[in-house]
Amino acid sequence: MAFRSEEAQTEDYLFKIVLIGDSAVGKSNLLARFARDEFYPNSKSTIGVEFQTQKLDINGKEVKAQIWDTAGQERFRAVTSAYYRGAVGALLVYDISRRLTFDNIGRWLNELQTHSDMNVVTILVGNKSDLKDAREVTTAEGKSLAEAQGLFFIETSALDSSNVAVAFQTVVKEIYNILSRKVMQSQELQKKDSGRLANGKTVVLKADDNQEAADTQAKKAGCCSS
Repeated sequence: MAFRSEEAQTEDYLFKIVLIGDSAVGKSNLLARFARDEFYPNSKSTIGVEFQTQKLDINGKEVKAQIWDTAGQERFRAVTSAYYRGAVGALLVYDISRRLTFDNIGRWLNELQTHSDMNVVTILVGNKSDLKDAREVTTAEGKSLAEAQGLFFIETSALDSSNVAVAFQTVVKEIYNILSRKVMQSQELQKKDSGRLANGKTVVLKADDNQEAADTQAKKAGCCSS
């Protein structure tokens, strides 16, 4: 959901973004690293839903990303499904060291498309890129899936902060760009409509024209009467 308020010639945007994926892929740590530059090596599974708001500067405009961390455990799916509504961005996360979390991406993508209100800007995130020796999903596989589904793609590490900020910024910038294009298109349509009205011609009958029209009508009436 995107909102805009106008205060002293400034524009403020608020974009809702959801983090989705299997449990223990590192969603909460991605959010902690991005929002607070923190990492919790012994973090437990998120229970329910929590969110953080982060400010970004996009083309001189202040944009607020309201990032929701949805629990990946199956028993919470019914609870978190409501939080897809209004989302305009999503980070779809898997663990590069656990193939099952990658294999489940299709289900998460289907759930996102089912519960979201509109087309959502989505980036596929292969997290825990620091676990090089334990890798089960190649970078090429991630890229291939992202291309097939029309998603952005990146590999991150919440542990060493690699690409974490870039992942969130990519989504926010794309949402902002889409919104900006829609605003520009709307303004162009308004200009065209205004132009059509300005180019419209009004026919004004002068006094002589009125008299000529009256005489013509009288002649027609006379020729047809007996």
